[in-house]
Amino acid sequence: MKALILVGGFGTRLRPLTLSVPKPLVDFANKPMILHQIEALKAAGVTEVVLAINYQPEVMLSFLKDFEARLGIKIVCSQEREPMGTAGPLALAREILDDGSGEPFFVLNSDVISEYPLTQMIEFHKASGGEASILVTKVDEPSKYGVVVMDEETGQVQRFVEKPQTFVGNKINAGIYLLNPSTLQRVELRPTSMEKEVFPKIAAEKKLFAMVLPGFWMDIGQPRDYITGLRLYLDSQRRRNPGSLATGSHVVGNVVVDETAQIGEGCLIGPDVAIGQGCIIESGVRLSRCTVMRGVRIKKHACVSGSIIGWHSTIGQWARVENMTVLGEDVHVCDEIYSNGGVVLPHKEIKTSILKPEIVMLMICLTFGRRTEKRREERFLSRV
Repeated sequence: MKALILVGGFGTRLRPLTLSVPKPLVDFANKPMILHQIEALKAAGVTEVVLAINYQPEVMLSFLKDFEARLGIKIVCSQEREPMGTAGPLALAREILDDGSGEPFFVLNSDVISEYPLTQMIEFHKASGGEASILVTKVDEPSKYGVVVMDEETGQVQRFVEKPQTFVGNKINAGIYLLNPSTLQRVELRPTSMEKEVFPKIAAEKKLFAMVLPGFWMDIGQPRDYITGLRLYLDSQRRRNPGSLATGSHVVGNVVVDETAQIGEGCLIGPDVAIGQGCIIESGVRLSRCTVMRGVRIKKHACVSGSIIGWHSTIGQWARVENMTVLGEDVHVCDEIYSNGGVVLPHKEIKTSILKPEIVMLMICLTFGRRTEKRREERFLSRV
């Protein structure tokens, strides 16, 4: 089997993290986002993964080369010269996906995190006899989304309703598909949408079926949803693989800690925390609902909650970082500083408190043939 992962472009919603690496390589629960999907695909029997990407494909392939050998799965890129939507990339990769075997192939949105019931989806697809199968997930407020109206017994999709004003259902597209090769003949080589152009036509022919996703689901393409997704993922790990979670008197709730991380005395970690490779958490630190990425140092008695701390950053003594603060790579927060929702670009030193949500920038320019740093703070209210 083969699979296509819709990687997309610049990852603007996850800046400043995506200023250092492409979005699928941003750590989630101590491994790159896309690696969660590739491992699940491998477990379901997929032998080749195609990454549909239009930004830094060489960075992606270079990083994933080691995982390709380790997992025993082939990873290739299909590069878009312009954004092709959610359907165009299928036409671009048509020759790879349709090898004449007749086997269906998976399509995944790279922002989606779930329990990936891919083996169950294969069984569902075969049993339905349809041309295409999609995963749907239940939501509390369907009026915010495009709703999938389906037969509850057979799973046959009847129609799609975009942001309904009256209740028509509570199931939305979860961004994971299993398609027969014949679907590729429906997709033109142009920017186009599976959800708006391709799936409605298949549904009209009664060949589109939907399987309700068991377990959790979250699109983690922006910081607030990333933090929510971490909580849901760790809850799932508690049920499915409790041995992967940290234990001890300093741990509260669900916490994952890399084996190389160091945690000092008197700390209180959790709930819903991920601590990455090589991190140093000094004594008396309080962490909750946050991600601390590889190489971070958090000094004595600092407090971090509801935030994302980027690679190789430092949080000073008695500093307080909260309310969806996102630090890019190599950011240094000085002692006793308070950050209330600050979004800080890479390689920045924060010497004054951030009292309300705003973006802190460091401009780097080239002058007279030599690289100079122009330390200029441009602060403005975040629209995110």
